[in-house]
Amino acid sequence: MTYCVGLHLRDGLVLLADTRTNAGVDHISTFGKMHVAEVPGERALALLSAGNLAITQAVVARLQEGVWLDGIVRTLLDVDNMFHAAQLVGAAVREVFARDGQALANQGVGFDCSFLLGGQITGGAARLYLVYSAGNFIEATEDTPFLQIGEVKYGKPMLDRALSFDTRLSDGVKLVLVSMDSTLRSNLTVGMPIDLALIGTDALRVTLRRRITEEDDYFRSVRERWAAGLREVYLQLPPPDWMPEGTA
Repeated sequence: MTYCVGLHLRDGLVLLADTRTNAGVDHISTFGKMHVAEVPGERALALLSAGNLAITQAVVARLQEGVWLDGIVRTLLDVDNMFHAAQLVGAAVREVFARDGQALANQGVGFDCSFLLGGQITGGAARLYLVYSAGNFIEATEDTPFLQIGEVKYGKPMLDRALSFDTRLSDGVKLVLVSMDSTLRSNLTVGMPIDLALIGTDALRVTLRRRITEEDDYFRSVRERWAAGLREVYLQLPPPDWMPEGTA
């Protein structure tokens, strides 16, 4: 399984992905699920993937080779805008499905894939999309400034409670790390290391890309302080006033 999350903030994009893939408890591997397409000063895009590894790798390979879009073979390095980039990812997904979908179905394997695409291209605003296995997609908005794929339920509550479009990038990084920590603690199919990327608004380049391991001092501190803070707040909550008298 996978957990990937993207934030679309006023100051830019925050993107985070785990790296674990597994086929049972005795076959666990590490594969990068974040792919960057960048021409500094012109465009910066990041594609995060979840689902069947063979399918997602095939989609990424098609994008690198080029996909037909509106009668022209395009890649993420030459599409005109972010909307066309999302269309291109969707077209690549449909091409892979057309080639492999029936063979997978014959083996009882579902066509399981989804993608987060975030970035900015000269002349347009930074945008963040979620592309589904049918090739259709939705976009993050100011009202809903984050998107998730994979094992999303454990890391969603803190984003719902604390995130807004005006959240600073540094605070966004803290939130996605806490979101990932909650997922790591609750689901063994999501695992370290994790990949982080920042794309600042109008920077037109990846302003930070970092692989965070178990040994990362800052992430270890975030995990420890978040756990301790939750315990402290929980213990400070008053007991229910409807509990029976004498109940400890």
